[in-house]
Amino acid sequence: MSEAAEFVILTGLSGAGKSLAMKCFEDLGFFCVDNLPPVLIPKFAQLFATSSSNRLALVIRGSEQLQELQEALQQLPALGFEPKMLFLEATEDVLLRRYAESRRRHPKGRNQGVLQAIREEAQTLLPLRKMADRILDTSTLTPHQLMRRLQSLFNMVGEQKIALHLVSFGFKHGLPRDADYVFDVRFLPNPYYVEELRPLTGMDPAVRQYVLDRPQAEEFLSRLKALLDFVLPRYFAEGKQHLTLAIGCTGGQHRSTSIAEHMAKEYRKEGHFVSVQHRDMKADKIKTPS
Repeated sequence: MSEAAEFVILTGLSGAGKSLAMKCFEDLGFFCVDNLPPVLIPKFAQLFATSSSNRLALVIRGSEQLQELQEALQQLPALGFEPKMLFLEATEDVLLRRYAESRRRHPKGRNQGVLQAIREEAQTLLPLRKMADRILDTSTLTPHQLMRRLQSLFNMVGEQKIALHLVSFGFKHGLPRDADYVFDVRFLPNPYYVEELRPLTGMDPAVRQYVLDRPQAEEFLSRLKALLDFVLPRYFAEGKQHLTLAIGCTGGQHRSTSIAEHMAKEYRKEGHFVSVQHRDMKADKIKTPS
């Protein structure tokens, strides 16, 4: 951990959205742990400090171990952590509706109705609510709005970008089934017909140079970037966190891999998390780009 960690304790009423909030924190780059016993929090924080991550979110459910939680939180500043506690809540009417829609039993509803269980839990969680640094009412929030509120609360507005998964493939092997966009680069000259390039792939500099130095490749990449620069922030604004882009050529060895590797390099420079999969490249040919 090379810089000060962001440490969030997430708690609140059952049905108020803790599980959804945890997924949002994961999308925001947090390492999330659900229902860690409070007595283990200081030790876990010490272990986390040795990792490369600097964002941690712990989900605390219930108030049965309130004393242990208070003691654990008191130890964290000495370990270099200043956790912020976020308490999620919602109105009784909204909680009742959510439980009716989900058909799940309230944790405290074993021997009583849902409304009584909601009220009992709200009372028992009052000490945690009083400890919270931030209280968020999720009654009127959609999942997308919850994400935006968390970004705002933790000063991450504008920081995150949509993650990209680039897949190179060969059309003769079929289309990727999970692609959001498919781009066909079979219009580019094929290195397969150059004898010395045929056994190579787009991971090799000679092939990439052959593919990328063509005027039509430069124009294609320029037009593709203009399209993606337009749509990516708009997808992200609508709550989409990941986008899969498939680039296809005939066999998935030369042109598509060259384009995918080039795009990955460029979008990583712009701060996107980018993963690359060369679906149809023979396993023994997959290597780090030279």
